[in-house]
Amino acid sequence: MITSSVKNYSDRFLPIMEEFYSLQGEGVHTGKPAYFLRIGGCNVGCYFCDVKESWNAHKHSLTPVDEIINRIIENPSQAVVVTGGEPMLYDLEYLCNTLINNNIQLFLETSGSEPISGEWDWICVSPKRNHPPLQKVLQKANELKVVICNESDFAWAEENAKHVNESCHLLLQPEWSSSKNMIPKIVDYILKNTHWRISLQSHKYMEIP
Repeated sequence: MITSSVKNYSDRFLPIMEEFYSLQGEGVHTGKPAYFLRIGGCNVGCYFCDVKESWNAHKHSLTPVDEIINRIIENPSQAVVVTGGEPMLYDLEYLCNTLINNNIQLFLETSGSEPISGEWDWICVSPKRNHPPLQKVLQKANELKVVICNESDFAWAEENAKHVNESCHLLLQPEWSSSKNMIPKIVDYILKNTHWRISLQSHKYMEIP
């Protein structure tokens, strides 16, 4: 079951699927330690998603946001990656404002399909064909990370790259199950289109969360 709309949730409670401390495994900030907060609920439902259990928000217990904030503040990294699911299905103003007041760095992972709530140090948009990103979200992106499943996805990546700001980092990331086949194609594409960089899911190679 895909959760299509959960805007009626209180900003003081969130359906949390999991929280853990690890290294950022992909994208521009690969290798940095961070506290990960995965919020349940998704309106996209990618067939290649490796956390399909996050899709249905109602399967995950509502957790007081103040409890979440305390755990993040106590974490030595002083940084949090908020992901999903699709975290922008929720109003995260209270979460963000409180963490900002405690000098926590805020990293967002979103499909871009919903308007942004809250203030973020870094916004990574990973656009999906079945629920395309909003142009106003693409314009806010610090990082555009496009998952490449097949060769037609290169054109999809370029289409989204037209709408980001000039300082946005452009990354192509092989879908994990087809990575052996797609990595050589991505490498060849980037050698010819040098505005792109490659992103690998290093956490999967290292077998960490």
